[in-house]
This record gives sequence, structure tokens and C-alpha cells, in this order.
Amino acid sequence: PRVRRQRQMCIRDRAMRLKHYLSCMLILLSFVTANAQEKQELKEGDQAPTFKYLDINGKEVSLSDLKGKYVYIDVWATWCGPCQYELPHLKELEKKMHGKKIVFVSISCDKDKAAWEKMVKEQGLGGVQLHNGGDREFMTAFGIRGIPRFILLDKEGKVVNANMTRPSNAETEKTLKALKGI
Repeated sequence: PRVRRQRQMCIRDRAMRLKHYLSCMLILLSFVTANAQEKQELKEGDQAPTFKYLDINGKEVSLSDLKGKYVYIDVWATWCGPCQYELPHLKELEKKMHGKKIVFVSISCDKDKAAWEKMVKEQGLGGVQLHNGGDREFMTAFGIRGIPRFILLDKEGKVVNANMTRPSNAETEKTLKALKGI
């Protein structure tokens, strides 16, 4: 009887530990789920996260500086083949939209800032050329896992399209020209 009682106590003790462990796991899971829900990707109508990056001339540029114009953002890097493919199309799109209420912003996520500076200068890239300086907060907010990525914001900095078509796509020009008050 004594051995039997010890076994029962041991089983109850294990059951209590398991119950405690499972309770802790459920609490942890609820925090992870709540946190994941808070960090959903931005969608149409959401306020875009602000950014403040240095341009090619070392001047600080923030999203608030661009208020009053539509903003077509290109997130790219010098080592990215598809990004480089889009550059001539982006230049052409910028020319076609010249004089309109839109600004073209290219945000480089290059680790090698010198390579970015060299490419911008050698290729005469237009628009507002920014380097994120290793800050990935903007990219994280938009759920950017691959580049190039194009984003369209309205005149108030709200998301029009978080996954906008590329400059090489004819629909891009049509979409931009159809914007209200462009």
C-alpha cells in the first residue's frame, strides 16, 4: 500500500507539472498570436510608416517632406538583377509623369553604400534616391521579403497599393495617370 500511494503521488505530481506546462504554453501562444496580428502587412488606406533616410547628397529626406504629392516607391538594391532591369523603365516612367503631382522615390537596401552611390551617379538615376542605412523597419512594415518592390502612396502618405505594379508593366502608367488630382 505504501509503494502504491507513492506511485499515485508521483503520477499526480507529474500531472500537475504537465498541466502547469500546458497552461504556460497556452499563455505564450496567445501572446505570440496577438503580436503577429498587430504586425499585419499594410493595406490600402493604411497610413504608411514614416521614414527618414539620407539621399545621394547626404540630405535627410522623410516621408512627411513629400506630403501633397503621390509617392511611387521602389525598394531595390544594386546587386538585384530584376531591380536593374526595372531602372530604364523607371526612368522612362519618370519622364512621362514629369510635371505631375507625383514623386519617384527609390529606397536602396544595399549593405554596401559605396556601391549604391556609384551606381546612382554612373547611371544618372533620377527621382529621390535614398539609402536605408541598414534600417529595415520600413521594409518590415510592408512585409517586403523580396525586391524589387513597388509601393504607391497618396498625397497624405496613405497606402494606395502596397504591392504596386512594376514600371515595366504598361498598367503602371495607366494607373498613375488615372490617379485623382495627379
